[in-house]
Amino acid sequence: MSLPVTRAGHYVKQAAGFRAFVPAPLPPTPPVHFDADMVALLSRADQALGRLDGLAQTLPNPDLFVAMYVRREGEQCTLSVVQPCGTDGHNRRTLGGNVAA
Repeated sequence: MSLPVTRAGHYVKQAAGFRAFVPAPLPPTPPVHFDADMVALLSRADQALGRLDGLAQTLPNPDLFVAMYVRREGEQCTLSVVQPCGTDGHNRRTLGGNVAA
C-alpha cells in the first residue's frame, strides 16, 4: 500500500502500525494564491468556525460532549488496538511502541 504524498505533507507508517501525518515545511511552494473565490471560501469557513464556537459556549460541560464521541470511536476499535496486552495481563509493548517477546 502506497502512502499518499500531497502538497500539504505525507504519511509515515509507524512501528505500532498506524500512520502519522508529517506536514510539509512552510511557506508552501508554490505560494497559495488568494483570489476572490479563495477569500470567499475562507470567509465562509471562518463564519462556520465562529458558529461552532458560539454553540460550544452554550454547552454546560463540553468535556462530556466530546467524551461521547471519543467513546463511540473506542467502540469501533478492534480489541487488539485498544488492549495491547497478553492473555496473562502483562503489557507486551515497550516504550518504543514495539511488541516485546
